[in-house]
Amino acid sequence: MNDAFSVKVNLLKALAITIVVSGHLEFSLLGMFTPYSFQIALFFFISGYLFKEKYIDEVSNYIKRRVKTLLVPYFGYNVFYLFVTIFIARVSGTFWGKTVSLKNFFITPFINSHQFDLIGPLWFVTQLFITLIAFLFLLKTLRSIKDNNLFHLAVFTIIGMSAVPISKLIVMDSIGLILVRTLFSIFFVYIGFYYRHFIEDKIDIFTPKWFGSIIIFQSILWLFNRDFTPQQGIGLSYVLVWARFDNQLIVPILTALTGIWAALFVIKIGFNYLKDIKFINLIGRNTYHIMANHLLIMFIITAIMMKINGIPFEQRAQHDIYWIYEPLQTTYLYFIITITVTTFIGEGLKQIKKFLLNFFAIHKK
Repeated sequence: MNDAFSVKVNLLKALAITIVVSGHLEFSLLGMFTPYSFQIALFFFISGYLFKEKYIDEVSNYIKRRVKTLLVPYFGYNVFYLFVTIFIARVSGTFWGKTVSLKNFFITPFINSHQFDLIGPLWFVTQLFITLIAFLFLLKTLRSIKDNNLFHLAVFTIIGMSAVPISKLIVMDSIGLILVRTLFSIFFVYIGFYYRHFIEDKIDIFTPKWFGSIIIFQSILWLFNRDFTPQQGIGLSYVLVWARFDNQLIVPILTALTGIWAALFVIKIGFNYLKDIKFINLIGRNTYHIMANHLLIMFIITAIMMKINGIPFEQRAQHDIYWIYEPLQTTYLYFIITITVTTFIGEGLKQIKKFLLNFFAIHKK
C-alpha cells in the first residue's frame, strides 16, 4: 500500500467516523447529505475498497485475519463495557443494557450489539464481519459461475435493492435483522471493490457535470426527507442496525450512494490540504476506538456538566443514552472533545499493545 493511497484511505475513514459522531450529536458535517443516510454505507464501501482479490483464494487466512482484527478487539471491549455498565448502574441506579448472560455476551453482539448501550455503535463491527465473509464466498461463487464484472455488479445490485423491500415482507426477528443488514451492506462492499478496480483510475466522476447532477439529484431526494421523529418518519435517514427504513423502498440505497460520492468528492478536492494534517490522519487510524468509545466520553462529559451545574447525576437516568447537556450550547464542544479524546485513547492502546508485545518477545528469548 503506497503512502498516497494509505493517506487517502485514512482521510476517508476519518470523514466517515466524524460523520458518525456528529450524527449522534444530531448535526450534519455535509449539509444536505444527512448523517444517518450514508455514513455506515460509507464504512462498508471502504471495506470493499480495501478488499484484495488475492483473498478469494485465501479463504481461511482471510477469515482468521477478520477474526483477529474485528472480533478479538470487539470482545475485549465487551468485557470492558460490562464492568463500566455495572459501575454506572451503581452510581446512577440504571443498568444501561440487557441482563448479563452468556447469550447476551456472545450472541447479542451479532444481532444488534446492544447488550450494553454504551457499546451499541460497535454493532457495525460484528455486522461487518458477517458481511465480509458473505461477500468473500459470494464473489468466489459468482466468479466460478461467470467471470464477468458487469454480471457481478448486476447480481450485487439486485441483492442490495432487495434489502429494503424484503424488510417489509419478513419478521424483523434476529435472523431477519441479520439477513436484511447483510443484503444491504454487501452491495456497498462490492461497490467499494468495483469503484477501486473499474472506476477510480478509468472514469472521472468528479467533473462539474457530475457535481451538478448529484446536487440536483440529492435535492430531489430531499423531497423524501423528514424530521427524525416517530411521527414524521426519518426520510433520507435510516437506522440500519434495526433495519428501519419506514415507508421507503429505494431511497435508502440512492441516498447512500450520493452520500458516498459526496465523501469521495470532499477527500478528492481537499486531499492536498488535508494529507499533511497529522491529527486527521490519526483519526483515520483510530476509527475502531472512536466508534467504541465515543458514547462513553459523551456520557462522562455530561456527568461533568451536571456536576458543575449542581444537578444530581441520578437525573441522567431519566434520559436515553444519547442525551447531552444543553445541546444548543454544547454540541460542538462535545464533538471536539469526543473526537480528540477517543483518538488518543486509540493511540494509547496501540502503544500499550506494542510495549506488551516487545516485553513478551524479549522475555521469551
